[in-house]
Amino acid sequence: MDHSLAPPCDRSVPVHQLDSIVLSDSKTTTDELTADEIETLEETHYNATIIERIDVHEDLARFRIRADAGHAPFQSGQYVALGLGNWEPRLRGTQPEDLPPKRARRLVRRAYSISCPMISSAGKLLPNDEIDYLEFYITLVRKGATPVSKPPGLTPRLFGKHAGDRITMERKITGKYILENIGPEDTVLFLGTGTGEAPHNSMAADLLARGHTGKIIIATSVRYRRDLAYLSEHQTLMSAFNQYIYLPLTTREVENLDSTHVSYVGKQYLQTVYESGQLAKSVDDTLTPDHTHVFLCGNPDMIGIIPADAPMPDQPGMVPLLRRAGFRDDVEEHGVGTIRYEKYW
Repeated sequence: MDHSLAPPCDRSVPVHQLDSIVLSDSKTTTDELTADEIETLEETHYNATIIERIDVHEDLARFRIRADAGHAPFQSGQYVALGLGNWEPRLRGTQPEDLPPKRARRLVRRAYSISCPMISSAGKLLPNDEIDYLEFYITLVRKGATPVSKPPGLTPRLFGKHAGDRITMERKITGKYILENIGPEDTVLFLGTGTGEAPHNSMAADLLARGHTGKIIIATSVRYRRDLAYLSEHQTLMSAFNQYIYLPLTTREVENLDSTHVSYVGKQYLQTVYESGQLAKSVDDTLTPDHTHVFLCGNPDMIGIIPADAPMPDQPGMVPLLRRAGFRDDVEEHGVGTIRYEKYW
């Protein structure tokens, strides 16, 4: 599942306006494949169609994908793997990839949490069980994390695809990051960075559709305001449901960096706003373990998993901070007062 922190925005951009969507003209071993071979490979492996692509900006998009045979039943918060053939061209401007011939006919796959449209075209709540496609919130990874990292395989190919193009979507949808043992009046706190918001969107829409009356809070920390791909949907939900709260936080806007700015707030990392008490104040809730469930998804540094008996690090993530406040993550059965997080790293 990909939850890298990358720039979204609050307005969708038609794909034809994105000048960066240009396929690479670099040569690879896949050039040795004939058109007939590629057609056969696609017929063999591709089982789904991209039905809509909502571009937030050049490095962030929402992909809506419909499986030919329909998708398997799933719970909000779970994930599934997407794939494309290594024969597919890569975007210009992404890290070059030197494929050995034996890989040219294989698929590259990556798992992504399933997001949710949240709002219909009529402005009504739209949870996942009312649609026949799956939505994914994906960042374009242009290069490896370090100079020696291998080139990213999937997104440089995926971001060259548009509505009507074919793709692989695995049948198995899985994951333990789900809603369970949540009382109708409990506070549910979702904390995410970047595209880590994806499963929280799905779970929040699910809770609202169930008639959950307790507070549902999504706090998302991104670099820039343009990195808030679902902002309008969250605003619509806040207008419709008094118990729903969305807190968009940034770390690289002028008010985050310039201490002389009239609206200076500093870098709004989730750990910072939680530890300072600003988060609880903003949502008018004590956020204590006696009534609160906490979900964490996104940057591993934000989650900050450490052994339970380890000393508090100088720059702690949310897990040790929550433990200090009385929350627990060393449980087999989750419930009120527990921390749930993805375990991919």
